[in-house]
Amino acid sequence: MVKLPIEYSDKPVTPFGGMALMKRFVDQTGILKHLATLDLPQGGSNRAYDPVHIIESFWLGIWTGASRYIHCDWLRQDQSLAAIFEHKTLPSQSTYSRFFGKFSQARNTAVFPPLQRWFFSQISVGAVTVDFDSTVITREGSQEGSAKGYNPNRRGRNSHHPLMAFISQTRMVANAWLRPGNSAACSNCVEFMRETFDEALQGVKVGLVRADSGFYTHEILSTLEQRGLGYIIAARAYANLKNEIHGMKDWVEVCPGIAVKEWRHQPAAAGAKARRHIVVRKQVSRRPLAGGKLLFEDLPDYRFSLYVTNLELPLDQVWNIYNSRADCENRIRELKQDFGLDAFCLQDFEVQRNSGPVSLS
Repeated sequence: MVKLPIEYSDKPVTPFGGMALMKRFVDQTGILKHLATLDLPQGGSNRAYDPVHIIESFWLGIWTGASRYIHCDWLRQDQSLAAIFEHKTLPSQSTYSRFFGKFSQARNTAVFPPLQRWFFSQISVGAVTVDFDSTVITREGSQEGSAKGYNPNRRGRNSHHPLMAFISQTRMVANAWLRPGNSAACSNCVEFMRETFDEALQGVKVGLVRADSGFYTHEILSTLEQRGLGYIIAARAYANLKNEIHGMKDWVEVCPGIAVKEWRHQPAAAGAKARRHIVVRKQVSRRPLAGGKLLFEDLPDYRFSLYVTNLELPLDQVWNIYNSRADCENRIRELKQDFGLDAFCLQDFEVQRNSGPVSLS
C-alpha cells in the first residue's frame, strides 16, 4: 500500500485554476476595453460595481457551471478565483439581477448590434452562411411574456419561443429575440432578418441563408430575393405540393435509396411567383435511418424532404448544403446545456406588446 503524504498550505488555492487561461484569452481579445465604450447600465451607488466587472464575473460564473444567478453567488467565497481575474470581490446574485433588469429594448439595440459588429471586425471569414432557427424554452413560473404554445417536451406548460440567427462558419450567434411561447415560428421574422443583416451583421457579406419549414412564407422568400440573397429553405408539405409530388416520374437516383426531383411550383395566391422546389425521396427499406416525412399512406416505404431555393446548383448539392444546417441544433443544445440559455431568466422584461419579441442577444 502506497502512503500518500497529506500537507497543509497557507497559499490560496482554487478548483478553477484553469480559468487563468480564460483570463489570458479575455485580455488578448481586448473585449473588456470595447465593452467599456458601450452604453451599459450604470449603478446609482458610489460603491456600485463597474458594469464591465459585472459582465466579466457573469462570464466566469457560466464558465464554472452556473445555470442560475444564485450559482454565481457561490464564487464570492473563492478569493483565489477573484485574484486570478484581478478583482477584490465578485458580485452577488442581486447585483446580477439588478444589472440585467436595466436592459430595455432600446438599450439592447444600442449595445448588442455594435458589439456584434466589433466581433466580426476581429475575424475575416469572407461571405458567411446565416442559419435561422427557433427553439422552445419551458418556464416553470409566470415570467413575463411566457405563454402556452407548441411545447414538444412539456405540453401545456408556459414557454418562451426564441428566434435565433447563427453564423455557420464561426458557430456564433449573430442575433436573437425572445418571444412569447405562443408565437408562430415565422412571427416577426422579416423584422428580425432586417435587424440581423442591417445592424448585427452590418458590413458582413452574407452568401447564403438557410432555415427550416417554419420560415417557408411568401413574405420571407420575397424579402430575401429583394436583398439579392441566396437561400435554401425547407418547404412545408402543403396539399398542393403533395399532389404534385405524388404524380412525379423520372426521378434521378443520386445514390442507392436516394432519388431527387425538381420543379417550379407556383402557389395559387394572387401575385405569387414560381420558385424552384426540390424534393428528395428516401427509400426506408434501403435506408433504414433516413429522415424526412411520410407524405403518402400508399407509399409507406418512402420518406420525403422538400426545399425551395433560388440557387442554380445541382439537386444533390443543394440537398447536401442544406444538411449541414443541422449543426445549428448543436449550437442551441450547447447554449442550453453549457451556457444556461433555458435557465437564466428574470421575472420581468420589456415586451413589445404589438409584436411580441424582445432582444435576447
